[in-house]
Amino acid sequence: MEKQWKMSKDEILSAYESTMKGLCEAEVKKRLETYGYNKLQEQKRKGVLRVFAEQFADLLVVILVIAAVISALTGGLEGTMVIIAVLILNAILGTVQHFKAQKSLDSLRAMAAPNARVIRGGEKVEVPAAELVPGDILLLEAGDVAAADGRILENFSLQVSESALTGESENVNKSDVAIDEEELPLGDRLNMVYSSSLVSYGRATVLVTGTGMHTEIGKIADMMESAQEKATPLQRSLDDFSKKLSIIIIVICAVVFGLGMWRGMSLGDALMFAVALAVAAIPEALSSIVTIGLAIGTQKMAKENAIIKNLRAVEGLGCVSVICSDKTGTLTQNRMTVQKVYVNGKYWDEERTIQKEENIMNLAEESSLCNDGSLNGETAVGDPTETALLSFFRTIGGNEKESREKFPRLQEIPFDSDRKLMSTLHERNGRFEMLVKGAPDVLLARCSSILLDGAEISITEEVRKNILDQNYGFSSQGLRVLAFAKKILHENRPLTLEDENDLIFMGLIAMMDPPREESAAAVADCKKAGIRPVMITGDHKITASAIAKKIGILEDGYRAVEGAELEKMSDEQLKKEVGEISVYARVSPEHKIRIVRAWQENGHVAAMTGDGVNDAPALKQADIGIAMGITGTEVSKDAASMILTDDNFATIIKSVANGRNVYTNIKNSIQFLLSGNLAGILVVMFTSLLGLPLPFTAVQLLFINLLTDSLPALAINMEKSTGDLLKQKPRDPKEGILTADFMKTLVLQGGLIAVVTVAAFYTGLQVNDGMACTMAFATLCMARLFHGFNCRSSRSVFRIPSNPFSVGAFVIGTILLLVVLFIPALHSLFNIDDAILGMDIAKIIGFAFIPTFLIQFVRVLRKR
Repeated sequence: MEKQWKMSKDEILSAYESTMKGLCEAEVKKRLETYGYNKLQEQKRKGVLRVFAEQFADLLVVILVIAAVISALTGGLEGTMVIIAVLILNAILGTVQHFKAQKSLDSLRAMAAPNARVIRGGEKVEVPAAELVPGDILLLEAGDVAAADGRILENFSLQVSESALTGESENVNKSDVAIDEEELPLGDRLNMVYSSSLVSYGRATVLVTGTGMHTEIGKIADMMESAQEKATPLQRSLDDFSKKLSIIIIVICAVVFGLGMWRGMSLGDALMFAVALAVAAIPEALSSIVTIGLAIGTQKMAKENAIIKNLRAVEGLGCVSVICSDKTGTLTQNRMTVQKVYVNGKYWDEERTIQKEENIMNLAEESSLCNDGSLNGETAVGDPTETALLSFFRTIGGNEKESREKFPRLQEIPFDSDRKLMSTLHERNGRFEMLVKGAPDVLLARCSSILLDGAEISITEEVRKNILDQNYGFSSQGLRVLAFAKKILHENRPLTLEDENDLIFMGLIAMMDPPREESAAAVADCKKAGIRPVMITGDHKITASAIAKKIGILEDGYRAVEGAELEKMSDEQLKKEVGEISVYARVSPEHKIRIVRAWQENGHVAAMTGDGVNDAPALKQADIGIAMGITGTEVSKDAASMILTDDNFATIIKSVANGRNVYTNIKNSIQFLLSGNLAGILVVMFTSLLGLPLPFTAVQLLFINLLTDSLPALAINMEKSTGDLLKQKPRDPKEGILTADFMKTLVLQGGLIAVVTVAAFYTGLQVNDGMACTMAFATLCMARLFHGFNCRSSRSVFRIPSNPFSVGAFVIGTILLLVVLFIPALHSLFNIDDAILGMDIAKIIGFAFIPTFLIQFVRVLRKR
């Protein structure tokens, strides 16, 4: 049933066939059968074995499996064991990663209240929350977590924290009065409560209107099930690369096998050539190098307050072209602060020098007395608005604890959401003063006089208009305004509602959650980096727009819209207009997903920040979901791929720079691995075409690919950023790794390494086949170690900062190669000729250094 907020108490009870005495047990059982238990449903999940098996459903993996089988059948058992070990390790890592990503809904279920107090058959009873049904009469009081969605029937100053659903930290004052509105954002449905919301004050009697998957939390759970996690641009590039490489390898292996058979080779020899080619072509270390490169980026970002849950998100950050950011706590300080004061016909603001003016001190002291908040050191306890008043009093030199001891509260009328006022009585200035605070329009209507220059005068229409104009001016700047008044009583007696009339107007205090100091600079950096910042908030349009203008998000030519306007837009219309909108206010979870999808459908890579349960589906839908570490719920953290430990927008921009650097390093390391592999492919094809002996064994190629190649590739991932990354535009996510320039460089560098390897092969062939194989293996290995310096950057090694990791990788790789060449016990495993001498090593080093010398020489000539 929709629009319960419009119905009166009698209408809603009738619609759900219930009464204030609640349902009988028979009716509860009947409704349990109809509506089901008050639980969130869960889709069936894949088992561990199925997930493990799916890790092998990749064409490159299948090719390696076939190569392992052929190697075993032709006597190469060592190569088979190494290949299988590598494949199993990769499958285990993939399985672990899969199950780590399935925690979001578990956290969502944990938020449910275990028990609930209801009226059934006229009796108050406590029942398991899972057994609540629509039509139940639910009793709520301070400290309870709402166990279902419901319409408030009786309200006793109920205040509810809906931050998990709306993203706004302030408590909501509830009402039991019907609201005559056709469309109403969730945050404005003051006569409704929602499952998982925390009751912070007061109590209420509520009719349950929705349970299980039919609650707002249930809708979010359903959206999280349907929201698809987006593959990052690097994932898509690598997937595309893997498919193309697989097809190329299959075709080339088939051609080489066919050529071998045509030239009269035995079936075993022809198959061994094909296996060698497959092992040479497949970069077995690529997946591990990319993962480790991302992990290195993760460690660096963790030191800068960004924890990465999904490694792929590190690189994805470099492609981000839109950041949809929450306002409260991310762009703002998440701390209400007094900005302006209107008293004695004048106003003070934070930009002016704070003075201990008597009128301001007096108003601030009164605001601290008519106040239920408290400050314990840096800890604020109570409503954010009230603690902001206390902080303000301290800022201008006051001390609320001393004032409260000096002028203790004698009587009070607590705040009520219907009358929107709070009153307290104190003995002050030798008389009994009733201090009142509340909404400006309500309180001003009850004032008959005003205090100006210490004298009480009647409020004229002109004075009243001036006050209302000042209030409007504050409100239009997105400020929350409270009015203050007082009344002189003749004795200490219980206060009545009638006392809240004929008041003396004292002044206005305006406050807001101000922007973080670094937000404006971070937004400017964001734009410089070619990224569009967008604000999405549950707050009001005026407040959101004021903040957005202040920090540079809302500029001329762009606009702000509310959820109600968004509701009327079709998906196609939103897709067309999304580029014109910089601020979204009073939005629902569904709106957030639509906004993210609209940007994605326009070809953008979208990052989304959030901290509430309501943000979780959009965090999952976004290319990069960013949760808040301080204020964020566990559900939002689990759904996100990145968590900010300082809840700071500026940290996102630092992470984008890191992400771009990570991608650059990963691309360079991929270039290093593939150019080396291409050299191996070209050498195997050359010897096969000419009917020469096999230049490498599968074990030799695996040694190069997994050990001596991995070290320089890892060192390349340790390269520092050049410092101009934020001046570049976001990378086109559709641009794959194998661009024309990339392929040109790959072929040129791989071709150079192949030429010197063939030259070394012929040199060894003059001795015997075994020496030819040894020389080719050692030269290819050494040439690839030297090549690691070329792939650090597109510039000459003389023009980039030193990287000790590259030097270390070269030294260790060289030592490993020398161990294989000079320890006789390893010769049989690696097919090393026992006749190898020191002179042969000198030749190997000479051949291997030629490609690096030529590449660096050309770069120096071009002044790169």
